Amino acid sequence: KLARLGVERISDLLFHLPLRYQDRTRLTPIGLLRAGHEAVVEGEVTASDIVKGRRRSLLIRLRDGSGILSLRFFHFSPAQQQQMRPGVTVRAFGEARAGATGLEIYHPEYRLSGGSETPVEEYYTPIYPTTEGLHQTRLRALTQQALRLLEQAPETLPDVIPDALRQRFQLPGLHASLQLLHQPPPDVDLEQLAHGLHPATRRLALEELLAHQLSLREVRLRIQADGAPELPSGRSLQTRFLAQLPFALTGAQRRVLEEIALDLARPAPMLRLVQGDVGSGKTVVAAIAALSALAGNCQAAMMAPTEILAEQHYRSFKAWFEPLGIEVAWLAGKLKGKARLDAKAAIADGRARMVVGTHALFQGDVHFQCLGLAIIDEQHRFGVH
Repeated sequence: KLARLGVERISDLLFHLPLRYQDRTRLTPIGLLRAGHEAVVEGEVTASDIVKGRRRSLLIRLRDGSGILSLRFFHFSPAQQQQMRPGVTVRAFGEARAGATGLEIYHPEYRLSGGSETPVEEYYTPIYPTTEGLHQTRLRALTQQALRLLEQAPETLPDVIPDALRQRFQLPGLHASLQLLHQPPPDVDLEQLAHGLHPATRRLALEELLAHQLSLREVRLRIQADGAPELPSGRSLQTRFLAQLPFALTGAQRRVLEEIALDLARPAPMLRLVQGDVGSGKTVVAAIAALSALAGNCQAAMMAPTEILAEQHYRSFKAWFEPLGIEVAWLAGKLKGKARLDAKAAIADGRARMVVGTHALFQGDVHFQCLGLAIIDEQHRFGVH
């Protein structure tokens, strides 16, 4: 059951954080209850009856010095009725609602009480994401065990945030943050917790953000370690391409192209995001970058998230590149039969030096002769892995 929640280790349990909290730290007089509010109440049972209506239910009447409340159970056993017989004191928690007999709580959590000497909860009660067959009570008990183990052996969960960084942002340590989030004291600001603004929540968010950035850094280093062919600038090809354009490049385009040329000349893969407004000329920049790959006897591919967008790019590249003697291939899901086979063959044997398409480009049956540059348009629309 825990595995369904992604909990396989004690540390997973500690980072399985509450969705919200309930205030069970104080008793509310029955006379002060309001419909729609959760509260802990305590009173003497004055009646315990099985009511036969549209749905058979067990109705328990509670009374304290300020008012009367009904506890209603639609699923119950004879033992429950015997347990909550007239004269015993019951402490219950739940949401009050208006009913036929006044205020009622449906299926409250309850226990027999020894009266005012029975202590209320010391902390706010956490409500966790759970799964079928795993009750909140069990999940809370397991989490308390995990917190005790952490207290006994703090070295098992090291704090990876340096002290200087924590102090800079005025954040608590990892163990203190976990303790507070699983056991918030009554003086904590629940509004801050609910909106992720409490220092303990921000402390864990900082660790998550740092871990994400470090993992991206590791991926980038692994990619760069793979190596890549050093691609020439392709000045001659680019000059011929620019001569046929009915406009001149902007200063920003020229600056970006210079940066791209430096990256392509390095013996490591380029990872670069080109950002700009609609109509700012990003596609032309992509085309000129592709010419560097072609000048280095490699292929270039441009992938778009939709067939409509990919087809627009295909028409643009075809109009730009075919006058230069560069064959442009098109590959998308809707391309079928002989046309698809011909496109894949041209990609595989290198006749198609520029390839434009959708996610069909990275399917298992598509093979490039020598792919030197991959360009992804609107990468965010492909999803995040």
